[in-house]
Amino acid sequence: METVIHKKTENKTTPSRWNRLADVVLQGGKLSRSEGQEILQSSDEEIMQLLAAAYRIRHQHFGKVVQLYYLKNAKSGLCQEDCGYCSQSKNSDAPIEKYRFLSEDDLMRGAKQAAEAEAKTYCIVASGRGPSDKEVEHVASVVKNIKQEYGLHICCCLGLLEPKQAETLAAAGVDRINHNLNTSRRFHPSIVTTHTYDDRLNTLKVARNAGMELCTGLIAGMGEEQEDILDVVFELQELGVESIPVNFLNAIDGTALEGTNDITPRDCLRILCLMRFAHPTTEIRIAGGREIKLRTLQPFGLYPANSMFISDYLTTTGQTPEEDFQMIADLGFEYISADAETKAMMDAK
Repeated sequence: METVIHKKTENKTTPSRWNRLADVVLQGGKLSRSEGQEILQSSDEEIMQLLAAAYRIRHQHFGKVVQLYYLKNAKSGLCQEDCGYCSQSKNSDAPIEKYRFLSEDDLMRGAKQAAEAEAKTYCIVASGRGPSDKEVEHVASVVKNIKQEYGLHICCCLGLLEPKQAETLAAAGVDRINHNLNTSRRFHPSIVTTHTYDDRLNTLKVARNAGMELCTGLIAGMGEEQEDILDVVFELQELGVESIPVNFLNAIDGTALEGTNDITPRDCLRILCLMRFAHPTTEIRIAGGREIKLRTLQPFGLYPANSMFISDYLTTTGQTPEEDFQMIADLGFEYISADAETKAMMDAK
């Protein structure tokens, strides 16, 4: 009987490679595209070394702190865009609640919930191609009251914006505009046809010109290739964004991407590590889909990322704030909630 001797083969990318790469980034070097591709193609055996190296970069710039975001769906459904991933799309049959813009009382109630949930940032999100001037004025009025009442940071995601609308929001105290690239220029037409990739870039430019920070990221797992993910990563470098939400596709029944499931929890961790290596000083947030795609590996996502949504998303539910707080504590991390001034305001009420 022939005896088979298994020879140990040497990995092209050894575990120490990630620490050397982290050294380069920590010394001010930039990740190359080929290095980014190596991260995405790293073996499962290297995942822990990759996470450890990414954490070195995260810890250098953010310590053990996690920033919390609370999201409010201010206008649901009723959208004429055909985004394949979205349950609010005109082509979606998902059984979601549909309603016009929430009242000031409802949005203020959401701000109170955000503050009580220890979130630092309150995200006001509305479905649709873009807001009407009346809707922008409504949001601006509410934001002024939220700032006065709770002192929360405000991020708005309202679709495509015109320059005057962006100026109105900035004047009201909106700190940041969210408008995700979602995917690469190449793959964009496969996901949505009712607006262009350049439409999205233009809204980011309009927001920046109005003096607001940019929050923009991607949705991974929509059938894109690794090259598409790399395109987004390096496009975000060019834009110099302040916050990057990393979403993982939740393939909701009734949407065009229903049944799509081509990303593993380990892939999710690789993408988060890639973002940290490419954006060492930028806030990186684990966003939609983290519960169903990272599953039991969720805590590991906070080694490269330093931010997360707490509670629910647009039309889907997340794990409870209590579970999130426990996860953060179990890691030995701490969360930044509202500013001290905001806490004092809440305590006085």
